[in-house]
Amino acid sequence: MRAIIQRVKEASVEVDKKIVGEINEGYMILLGISHTDTEIEMIWLCDKIRNLRIFSDVEGKMNLSLEDIGGEILLISQFTLYADCVKGRRPSFTEAAKGEKANFLYLKAYEYLKKLGIKVEKGIFGADMKVSLINDGPVTIILDTEKANI
Repeated sequence: MRAIIQRVKEASVEVDKKIVGEINEGYMILLGISHTDTEIEMIWLCDKIRNLRIFSDVEGKMNLSLEDIGGEILLISQFTLYADCVKGRRPSFTEAAKGEKANFLYLKAYEYLKKLGIKVEKGIFGADMKVSLINDGPVTIILDTEKANI
């Protein structure tokens, strides 16, 4: 699994000109799921996201977690995080999970984050989404479970 985590002041997602999810301060997360991912990677990634300390403390140091600040998450499914552009001019998505598996793990991540006590909003899997955000910092972190040796 891959997650692009952007620290935001606010974020929203729109489908068919209707807001389907919006948050205040927290993370806007693009979540990519590979064909080899399982619930094990999902749990590791969600726990890591919950405990990342990338919000500023009173001294301006990145020392506070999402939980510390009462932050929220906007979770967006993003299969293009597994695009392979090495050959040719059009990306290949063979590493990305197929729709049914990807949606299953995406919804599991959504539910797991909620169980951790985090307010989580989401987009609509497979829809053409318009994501808006105010990036804070900007701070952008990339997490990849492949590098975690889970």
